[in-house]
This record gives sequence, structure tokens and C-alpha cells, in this order.
Amino acid sequence: MISRARTSLAVTATATALALTAGLAVTGAQASSGHHDKGKEASWSAAWASAPQRPSTGFKPNWSEAGFDGQTLRQVVRVTEGGDRARIRLSNAYGSSPLRIESATIARTKKGAPASAAVEEGSVRRLTFRGKSAVTVPAYGQLSSDAAGLDLDPFESVTVTLHLSGTTGPATFHAQSFATSYRAQGDHTADAGAGAFGESTESWYYLSGVDVSGSGSAPKRDGVVLFGDSTTDGFASSTDRNRRWSDALAERLDRTGKQRPVLNAGIGGNLVLNDSAWYGEKGINRLSRDALDLPGVGTVVILEGLNDIGFSETDKPTYKPAPVVSARELINGHRKLIREARAKGVRAVGATLLPLGGSDHYGKRAAAVSDAFNRWVRTSGEYDAYVDFDKALADPKDPERLAPAYDSGDHLHPNDAGYRAMAHAVDLETL
Repeated sequence: MISRARTSLAVTATATALALTAGLAVTGAQASSGHHDKGKEASWSAAWASAPQRPSTGFKPNWSEAGFDGQTLRQVVRVTEGGDRARIRLSNAYGSSPLRIESATIARTKKGAPASAAVEEGSVRRLTFRGKSAVTVPAYGQLSSDAAGLDLDPFESVTVTLHLSGTTGPATFHAQSFATSYRAQGDHTADAGAGAFGESTESWYYLSGVDVSGSGSAPKRDGVVLFGDSTTDGFASSTDRNRRWSDALAERLDRTGKQRPVLNAGIGGNLVLNDSAWYGEKGINRLSRDALDLPGVGTVVILEGLNDIGFSETDKPTYKPAPVVSARELINGHRKLIREARAKGVRAVGATLLPLGGSDHYGKRAAAVSDAFNRWVRTSGEYDAYVDFDKALADPKDPERLAPAYDSGDHLHPNDAGYRAMAHAVDLETL
């Protein structure tokens, strides 16, 4: 299924020392508030998120291993929460050297046009970091910008632009964005037009979040974060159309008058129990960083495990090494995820694994493990609640397979309609 471990004490100490040298309160494990307003601290909610990955060439042509040199990077994301102030979160989680951001802006994306790097005239806001326009993100670290005054509505697209004046080296990124990112030579952070941005790719770089706040807003913990692998990441969904199941769930909540921010912490190919050079650190190590520690999160929905049981069924070299995983091992991994969520005061909702018949992950052993795991999700009561994607997306004529109307064609990942069906399978009262 295509879709950080915790920083060691030594690395954290190094990152902290570098941050203090730069005059920033930053660590390798948590983002600083980045708030530079006078008076009362803002109450932040994560409005968009993406899980960082190691640089890799194992996906569509991307810029992660080569990195950047004197270029401007422009990225477009859609928020699921509104506010009158915004900030960004930057991740150098997999950078072995400090990352210099010379300047950064945030703006509302230009509406009514095909996907492009253009932004709405008059909406460009210069971002600062502890009052300074430039910042250095420590190796293996992350940080947040100060607040910028920018009115945003839920489901509005925002454009974040970073000028990387020097040579970055390999870049922390999110491989499969299903959204177009752009770059240009030189500093084009203030450009409203798209003319300078002649290169594009479908990955996100360094940007791990956009948070929003409203004037006088009370602290909330109503955010829902979806944690998993490629199905959560949105593999096979339509590029630049926001058709992942996280998008569909946010839209359904809004239609029913229960609008809440929905965040996506999926990584294509990710596993619960094992690290992958291509597909990110194992779920039991990345849950806090990528999901539980996001501002305002109150619920996590966990859908992960098909790669743990299916990689060993295929000969694809990108899926190796792939240990054979039992149902008991996978269940014990999920128990660790549940305990970690509850320790952070976050509600844990489990999900059954989708049908995999006919896919390259299928085999009699994988099918048996999937069935046993799904029975545990349904009957054990160990999760606070569960959603049954296995039943919701199964072909009535052959329940081991995805229904044809929901199959992207690889018999493993849903299409746009399948992702909508996933959102409709959720009992909203359980979130």
C-alpha cells in the first residue's frame, strides 16, 4: 500500500544548542509556539498538516534528495478551520544540517483558476520568526512562525512561499501530496503572479502544518487527525482536487453542522511495526509527532496495518525487507498506539482494514491476518470506538475485494468515490 522516531537525547541537545545560538526556542521534539504578538497567547488549532519523511527518490520525480539552492518554493494547501491569524510549522526532521529560510510569506490562493502558483492580490503576508524575517531551523528540528494577520475561511486554499537562499542539502518532505508544488530561481516570495514558477512536482517540502487562531477564541480540542498509510494519504485520489478521505470527512462534518478541523497524518507505504527507508518511520514511533501533538487535536482515527501483513506477499523490491507479521503482533502494535493516545488525552478510534483481494498485497496468510485483526477491532472494545471500512467498501459479491465502484484499479486503494464512502461510513458521534 503506497502511500521520526523520537529524537535521541544527544540529537535533541544539539538541536537545542543550535536553536539557542539562533535566538529561537526550538527543540528537535516539539515546535515552539512561535507567537510574537503582545499580550495574551493565541489559542491555536491545526488547520492543515502533513507528516514529514526522509528524502527519497523512490517516488514520482521530486526534489528531496537534490534539495534546493537559491530558489523559492511555493506550496498550496487547503485548511479545514478558519481564523483571522495564521502561522506555519516547518520541519527539518530529516535534515542533517541546519536549514536557512531567508524569507517566507503566506497568502490566499487565487480563486477561480486552474491549479497554479498565483495568489490573491493584496493577500500576501510576510512571515516572521521571533520577529525576524529569516530563520534557521536546526538539524532534526522543527519550529513555528509568528502569527500573521490573514482572514481564512474553512476549506480555503492558502499558499506558503519559502525563499531558500543557500544550498539546503537533502530536504525533509512529504512524498505523495496529490497537490502541485512549484519553484523558481531567486526570491519570489512576494510575487502574486505565477510567471516565475516554471517547475512543479507533487510533493511537499519542509512545510508540516498551517495553524489558525481567532481573536479572543477559547482553547479547543476538537481537531480530528487521521493516522495511517497510503489510504489515509489519499493514494490514487485526484490531484489538486482535495479528494482524500480526510477532505471528504471534513466536508461531511461541515454539511451536517458539526464543522471541525480534520488533519491528515498519512504516509504512503507506512507500517505500524517496522521502519521503512522509503515509507517513513513505523507508526508506533511517529504517532505523537505527526498526530497527537498537533495543536487542538482531540480525536485520532487509526487505519494502518495492510502493509505490515501485505508487503511479505509481494516480490517488489521497494517492499523489502518485509517480515512476516502475525495478527497478534499487529494487535499489540495497535495497543501501543491506543495507550499513547490516551496518555495524551486523545480519543482513539480504530478502523478495520479494507478488503485487499486481487491486489499485490493479497495472499491466504495476509487475508487470514486481516480477518483476525478486523475481528479484534470490532469485538475487543479496546478502541474508544471503531469504523468498519472493511464492510463499507467490500464488494457484496466477493467481500474479500473492494467494490468495483470504489476501486482505483489496483484492488487496494479506493478511488475518489471510495474515499467519499469511507467518510460516510464514520459515525460522527464517535469522533
